Amino acid sequence: MHDASPLLLIQLTPPGRGAVAGLRIEGPGALDLVARYFVTRSGRPLADFPPGRIVVGLFGSRSFAGETPTLPEEVVLSRHSDAVIELHCHGGLAAVARIEEIFVGGGCRRISWQEWTANQAADPFSAAARLALAEARTTRTAAILLDQYRGALRQALEQIESSLQFGAKDVARQQIETLLAHASTGLHLIRPWQVVVAGQPNVGKSSLINAIAGYQRAIVHSTPGTTRDIVGVQTAMDSWPVELFDTAGLRETGEKSEQAGIDLARQKIFEADLIVLVFDNSLPWSEQDQVLIESYPTALSVHNKSDLPRATGQRSPGLEISALLSAGIDSLCHEIACRLVPHPPPLGAAVPFEPEHIEQIRGYLART
Repeated sequence: MHDASPLLLIQLTPPGRGAVAGLRIEGPGALDLVARYFVTRSGRPLADFPPGRIVVGLFGSRSFAGETPTLPEEVVLSRHSDAVIELHCHGGLAAVARIEEIFVGGGCRRISWQEWTANQAADPFSAAARLALAEARTTRTAAILLDQYRGALRQALEQIESSLQFGAKDVARQQIETLLAHASTGLHLIRPWQVVVAGQPNVGKSSLINAIAGYQRAIVHSTPGTTRDIVGVQTAMDSWPVELFDTAGLRETGEKSEQAGIDLARQKIFEADLIVLVFDNSLPWSEQDQVLIESYPTALSVHNKSDLPRATGQRSPGLEISALLSAGIDSLCHEIACRLVPHPPPLGAAVPFEPEHIEQIRGYLART
């Protein structure tokens, strides 16, 4: 059963060690509660300052009967109204905990910023978009979520409902198909696409991961079978969030620990949104190379080590790069982005970004 206290305490900044933490006290009596424990630097009562004025002072410098004295914290207050006050203090865990303890003891009910955000939104789609915005990894995905927060998805669903009510089923079906075309993109706005880099041992998979990441993330070694575990690195390609995975070389082996790494690689390949097959441009095309191409026909083929003399003979088409010299890396990243998002949503487009949205949209199909 929830506490019915009208006073709410919300931590607006992520918990943890930070330079500044933000707390919001909201509800009837917020000003009186804050003023009880806050002393302005000038000594003037907090109520004398008009709304919108920034006020600096000490919080917790007063103690009352039955209360344990605490060391005062220097804070900055922003009084929006008598019912809404934001307090900014040192971001350390202990400082925030002391201040929150005082507020809770004074009758505040602590709620998460997610619950508070959901209560502020005009509709559930805007609320979900606002929550997702906090996890957006790139400006491009944040811009799409901002469109949904401003009502793009809600308005699109209202248009579908209107079309169905007026019997315009063909129009509704087209509107539904337009939304579903962006579903895959929407589901990855806060969850990166998973791209697995695979191939035979020593073709330069780890070097390629490092070249894309821009730093030494994966272990590079000349010994075949060096990579045993799945190594992941998060990056962005054309401003889309991507997580790259370096995997063990795909080959037949009798060594148990290496075979375990290969099994992990194959499982990761099965789960991937895109497979990048890497081949050694300096070696002749082999039967094992052809088996990989045929096993993963939708993969993006990359011929690495273009800085070395090219082997003679026919080979499967693909991008030629040099991970060592970072040659062709930009083109490869662009091609990966195009494979993952072949038709990016235009500015202001409605984009479903949660599985529940897609289920709701598909539910409309039964009415067409």
